[in-house]
Amino acid sequence: MDKQLSEIEKIAQNDKVVAIGEIGLDYHWNKLNKDLQKKVFIKQIELANKLNLPIVIHTREAVMDTLDILKNICPTTKPGVFHCCPLNVELVKEALKLGFYISFAGPVTFKNSKNAEEIVKMVPLDRMLIETDSPYLAPEPVRGSRNDSRNVRYIAEKIAKFKGVDVEVIADSTYKNALDVFKISNGDGSKCWKSFEV
Repeated sequence: MDKQLSEIEKIAQNDKVVAIGEIGLDYHWNKLNKDLQKKVFIKQIELANKLNLPIVIHTREAVMDTLDILKNICPTTKPGVFHCCPLNVELVKEALKLGFYISFAGPVTFKNSKNAEEIVKMVPLDRMLIETDSPYLAPEPVRGSRNDSRNVRYIAEKIAKFKGVDVEVIADSTYKNALDVFKISNGDGSKCWKSFEV
């Protein structure tokens, strides 16, 4: 682990590196190594803090341990993003308090997502991102297919419907937020979201 972290630290010295991630806890696939996962997660946060970089967090069936680490064991100096954020009210509420951005993916569009609308409404426009999580979690109406960036428009459209705003508001906000969280300059003034206009 120390050798791998050392290698990551060397790579992260490059100016093109904008975050440390995707890091975090996943108890869905392996419940037997929780202590090791927590130890590695803490070390990765410490590395991000040392390099003054935000983190991109993956958490699956590990909400309480993830929040405990961020709040009580190893707070971040630059929060970052909850990637493909689980639609968990407590997680989103606490993540926002800690300064994180919330990134929505395909599940926000699923017909069986019980609290998607409630959670979308909890997240202010200036703290929201959208993503594909490609090749997984294709949104409705293409659920079950291989996901790619063409489908991000469906996520933006669903969020716009929940928020009661035009899709362009979601596109503009999430584009600006991505630039802000990752400290990316937009020298040419172009807008990435133009590619998913209908």
